[in-house]
Amino acid sequence: MALLGMGLPFAASTAVAQTTKLPTPNMKRRTLSVMETFQQRKSERTFSTRSIDRQLLSDLLWCAQGKNREDGKLTTPTCMNWQEIRLYVFDNRGVYLYDPQEHTLTQVVRGDKRDLVADKQEWAKEAPVSFVLVNDMDKQGFHDERSREMTSVDVGICTQNICLACAAFGLSTVPRASMKHEEIQKLLGLTQYQIPVMNNPIGYPAK
Repeated sequence: MALLGMGLPFAASTAVAQTTKLPTPNMKRRTLSVMETFQQRKSERTFSTRSIDRQLLSDLLWCAQGKNREDGKLTTPTCMNWQEIRLYVFDNRGVYLYDPQEHTLTQVVRGDKRDLVADKQEWAKEAPVSFVLVNDMDKQGFHDERSREMTSVDVGICTQNICLACAAFGLSTVPRASMKHEEIQKLLGLTQYQIPVMNNPIGYPAK
């Protein structure tokens, strides 16, 4: 499913850290209106087995925190333009880090690790992809409580972008804080100040 279904060149023998350029976001994609999108936004916890194709994943990532101006600023605002949110994509082939400036995915871990995102909620593993948002306080350079609060606000804004994009594109998702935080930190080689905060399982609605 997911990235495998997209045809990305991540064979089992491929070395970790391979970077793949995503398709240019489709600015002409036909979607719901803004008002219809807000009307349709809801938390959904059931998913079909249909994979998310490469173009749709590209558009979702761009909506979540893609570069939308030549000066490098993003679709998601952040405090002081820190751009401190790291977005990871988990699917059945591995874990990938999104680079909003280059609009690329870099494989950082091989293998299906969606169980770490699902934690005790087995239904979350049914989603073909999950976005995991990491608060990178090392990037902003401050580790105090006020900075942690502001970066948590930034994560919330990014999560809402994901939820609205899914509603507009006819996808199911739900914002979650539950996941195996410490195991994900260890898996991704994160520091104590690079903190998994929220995740969004994403897929087509179950019939």
